[in-house]
Amino acid sequence: MATMKRHPVKRRFLWLIDHTLNRATTRLARTGHGPFSLVRHVGRKTGTVYETPIIVARDAEGFVAELTYGPEVSWYRNIVTAGSCVIVFKGADHQIDRIESCSVERGLDAFGNPRKQILKLLRRRDFRFLHQALPEEPSAEG
Repeated sequence: MATMKRHPVKRRFLWLIDHTLNRATTRLARTGHGPFSLVRHVGRKTGTVYETPIIVARDAEGFVAELTYGPEVSWYRNIVTAGSCVIVFKGADHQIDRIESCSVERGLDAFGNPRKQILKLLRRRDFRFLHQALPEEPSAEG
């Protein structure tokens, strides 16, 4: 698999997105309005907590994410390494305990129309399922 180091144009493009569009969409995602959610993740090299705006679709057991920029982006590599993250969806935190592959059909269906049709037109085929952890039950100890 090619690394980001081999793609300087893509790396510069992602840097530009991170330092312009992501800042605006992060603010919007924090309000809980609009199409954006946040993925809160820990840097695999730095240990720093980051928040990255993404668009996810709600699923009965968690969320479906479409990897717009592919699996090489830092947020995705960080959550795969950690095996978990937090999705901030409509202003509420949701603990994710597993990241799994997701079929194109399930990914598209999760987004519903008209987003499903737009994703099809754009030939998006790279989806991941983010499994939401079950809430911890209160202990019987008193």
